[in-house]
Amino acid sequence: MPEDLEQEPEVAAQLFGDRIELARSFADDLARHGEPLGLLGPLEYPRLWTRHIINSVLAAPLLRGRVADIGSGAGLPGIPLAIARPDVEFVLVEPMERRVEWLQRSMDRLELENVRVERARAEELHDVLTVDQVTARAVSALSKLIPLVVPLLVHGGDLVLLKGKSAEAEIEAARKVIRKHGLVDVRVEELGVDLDTESTRVVRATAE
Repeated sequence: MPEDLEQEPEVAAQLFGDRIELARSFADDLARHGEPLGLLGPLEYPRLWTRHIINSVLAAPLLRGRVADIGSGAGLPGIPLAIARPDVEFVLVEPMERRVEWLQRSMDRLELENVRVERARAEELHDVLTVDQVTARAVSALSKLIPLVVPLLVHGGDLVLLKGKSAEAEIEAARKVIRKHGLVDVRVEELGVDLDTESTRVVRATAE
């Protein structure tokens, strides 16, 4: 176990509730295997909980129905969200074989019955997967991401995309793409501002 691993913050139990043991198990597994499997860099361990797990789970109250996590990678945000919201169905979409194996292993180990893994790129699923919402974290800029994910949404479905400080600038740079793909009510929401943790910015939008 890395010596500089961040200790679980108090807010974690508040956010995961009676599912906190599953979150702890995932965090432990990620700490042990994240760097060897190329899922996390060595500089991420001192902020494993705050920057990755808490950052992901803050979006949990926004979710509904069937959700696709695009470019799921280490399972962020998909697995923390699936732990916190057992009432929501998740499809973790990831093209890289070793990451797919990690996701499948994590899903099985945690016995998450509301999750399945698809080895594919988002564009390969346009005709075979339909979801109520799409989420993604650290995948690509909005101008590139929107054409890949909007075709997966049902009419009235929405995007819940985890972004950093450049979220507003990405929206401005993607205005043409936003119009082309019929997205409305595009905005940035900051989550967790009332909690003792770093906030999470999400870009939300609805597909007409």
